[in-house]
Amino acid sequence: MAALVAAILAQASDRTPWLAAIFATRFAKPGAVIAGTAIALTIINTLGAIGGALLGPHMPPDARTLLLAMALILAGGSALFPIKPPDRLAGWRIGAFATSLFGIAILAFGDRTQFITAALAARSPAPALAAVGATLGALVVNVAAILAGEGARRKLPLAAIRIAIAILFLITGAMLALSALRLI
Repeated sequence: MAALVAAILAQASDRTPWLAAIFATRFAKPGAVIAGTAIALTIINTLGAIGGALLGPHMPPDARTLLLAMALILAGGSALFPIKPPDRLAGWRIGAFATSLFGIAILAFGDRTQFITAALAARSPAPALAAVGATLGALVVNVAAILAGEGARRKLPLAAIRIAIAILFLITGAMLALSALRLI
């Protein structure tokens, strides 16, 4: 559940749904864009969970909590800044599915959702559930963006959304860090 909620929040203030909305508008094939996006997000979040699962057993519990705190604080800090428009990949002529699959995978590799997924997987006795939760959470936001299209995305109060999510991540991360350091 934590991965699901964290992914929804992280994706709502990220470039991935923006790119997915661009593809939906450009190709007018929402099914192919959703399928490519779903596979890309599954791969990316699975890689994050695998990284966390490999790292977690070598860390003491407080270090795992600090890793999650750091992931949330960095996600919150990055959400404070306006996001740059993603490359529209207009030169890619490989179709809706392949463009969505590779474009979203490249953009999402190493992003805050993947880092949070890794940190949650490191803390979990079932790291695969972190990948499942993060993928489902990311898909909620991305599928909504795909179905709405790029025009609807522009009407959203993105600055307010980013700032609210940043504050939430920063506060949660700070509380976790203070808890791991036994200061609260």
